[in-house]
Amino acid sequence: MRTLKKRFVLPLFLLVLAALFFNSGWMAWVYPIGYKEEIREQSKSYDIDPFLIASIIRVETNFKPSKESRVGALGIMQLMPDTADWAIEQGKLPEATLERIKHEPDTNIRIGTWYLRNLTDQFGDNRLAVMAAYNAGPGNVRKWMKEGTWDGTLENVRDIPIGETRHYVQRVIYYYNQYTKVYETF
Repeated sequence: MRTLKKRFVLPLFLLVLAALFFNSGWMAWVYPIGYKEEIREQSKSYDIDPFLIASIIRVETNFKPSKESRVGALGIMQLMPDTADWAIEQGKLPEATLERIKHEPDTNIRIGTWYLRNLTDQFGDNRLAVMAAYNAGPGNVRKWMKEGTWDGTLENVRDIPIGETRHYVQRVIYYYNQYTKVYETF
């Protein structure tokens, strides 16, 4: 009787495991997206791909709010205070303060997404240049592209002269690809 149970339980367990593996829903546990409503709302407001926003947040803070980096970047999307102040002024978003940007994910996502819209406008929808500019600043990216250091393509991402930015862009691309595979829609 005991051997019969083992012969039945093990294949059943493997069958359930295989069903979970091939069902793409389990991958959402490996690649969760936090703050979906906030991301969805700001994505629509500023016409930015929600998977790009989620990928940046994943790389920056892994969806953990109230973060402050060693260089002073604030909140879930790790906005530098000068960039945040500039975005608040340019975007006419006076209700956002640095304190709110640091501690309130919805405010941080709104300012971060506004900034992504601004970068997208600057770089003509070159998503890789936008990613690099989010990390290294638009002036650096414009300089690299103007001087021919980096052409803004995935094939030549290794030419990004700042290692942190090169790695950042590769990580954002990785999570973007995973999210678009795991989630059919946002």
